Amino acid sequence: MSSPQVKFKAVVPARYASTRLPAKPLLDLGGKPMVARVAERAVLSGADEVWVATDHPDVVKAAEASGLSVLFTRADHPTGTDRLAEVVELRGWSDDTIVVNVQGDEPLIDPALVARTAQQLAESGADIATVAHPIDNPADFFAPNVVKVVCKANGDAMYFSRAPIPFARDHFAQDKDRASLPSGFIACRHIGLYAYRAGFLRAYAKLTPSPVEGFEALEQLRALWHGYRISVLVSDHLPMPGVDTPEDAARMQEWFSKKT
Repeated sequence: MSSPQVKFKAVVPARYASTRLPAKPLLDLGGKPMVARVAERAVLSGADEVWVATDHPDVVKAAEASGLSVLFTRADHPTGTDRLAEVVELRGWSDDTIVVNVQGDEPLIDPALVARTAQQLAESGADIATVAHPIDNPADFFAPNVVKVVCKANGDAMYFSRAPIPFARDHFAQDKDRASLPSGFIACRHIGLYAYRAGFLRAYAKLTPSPVEGFEALEQLRALWHGYRISVLVSDHLPMPGVDTPEDAARMQEWFSKKT
């Protein structure tokens, strides 16, 4: 018997400024701005509310023109999580409300995965839920731009790192070129899709940064540092890539031009 559909809100943080790709939320993808493409996927997830949260009037106009609900938020938020915390306050959501952060540069995010992440949070009783995917090749395992996560027996995250974790000491001592992974080795790539309880988001805005998050450049380590639980959903399917660079943007525009 399947579990009942969990009620949740979806928020699409859409920061206008981007070092590598200015005005990224407004990137034209098949005749629609990227922020609208992402929000459409969030709507398909079954969320009972979908909000775009932005810091720029041009993104507000684009969202409204696409018939989306939009909130104008502060421009000084250091992370998307901080922006979600402001949304929670603006909307007055109760502490037990489940809020999924659908990143504004993921126009091909799987709506079913968004819903599953909300379900993971509800069923685990954790403060946060996120997603991972098994790593099956050494290039990804040793790449610092691929974030790894190691989990506890109960499925909660133990640590996230850009370093290769867990490290197969004996295998890599023999395989000096690190051209293979050992048989039965379990390593997971972290996927940046998060579900939060609104109460945690209220608390997060007041948490002091941890030293380790600055070195790793991983904001989720702040929650672990302060003792919060992060439940990890391990998905069999690797989500489609997002848009971080001009090259990503060109590939995504080509994909949508063919689709439309």
